[in-house]
Amino acid sequence: MEFLKKPILTEKASALTEKSNRFTFKVEHKANKLQIKSAIEKMYGVNVLAINTMVVDGKVKSRNTKGGLVTGRSPKYKKAIVTLAAGETIDYYSNI
Repeated sequence: MEFLKKPILTEKASALTEKSNRFTFKVEHKANKLQIKSAIEKMYGVNVLAINTMVVDGKVKSRNTKGGLVTGRSPKYKKAIVTLAAGETIDYYSNI
């Protein structure tokens, strides 16, 4: 089972990477911290110091159509913030 879905490349995640050497990933909802840690160490060849996980609720979306107002939600997902050892980094584009 693949636990890492994709890296999160937002301005907030980039600032966190530059400031404190932490990288953000969207992960499988059922993955735990040990599975995420082993997947990152195996895929990128780095030493992981800590992992923080959170479940992000989906945003409420609405739009006007011919039939009236349509509302719904974007899906929720699990996010992992990975802290690496000093001097190590992850290059997202080398493993494509």
